[in-house]
Amino acid sequence: QVQLVESGGGLVQAGGSLRLTCAASGRTFSSRAMGWFRQAPGKEREFVAAIGWSGGSTYYADSVKRRFTISRDNAKNTVYLQMNSLKPEDTAVYYCAGGPVHRIGVMTTPTQYDYWGQGTQVTVSS
Repeated sequence: QVQLVESGGGLVQAGGSLRLTCAASGRTFSSRAMGWFRQAPGKEREFVAAIGWSGGSTYYADSVKRRFTISRDNAKNTVYLQMNSLKPEDTAVYYCAGGPVHRIGVMTTPTQYDYWGQGTQVTVSS
């Protein structure tokens, strides 16, 4: 069983930055690809970024490329999402997700992930 807890959300002005943190429990964290998703009111949950087990491979949605950076620290069972140059359209609840153990390949859809955090609200004002 894996539990994920997100933190770091908040209210920020357009152009500002936030860093989201996802703390994971359990001994299998380092064997799981991790992802970040977001969901705005009235919209479906959408992929933001993903990172492989070792952190050597990353993948981003086009809408966040060159602005967001996903990283992980397996010694701390933690994954991060650094968000720069934030825009009002980035406003959403952000979720951390854990993939299956030893799954290979990029996972960009919610159904590919096994575990989810409770989410953290990010609000970007114009």
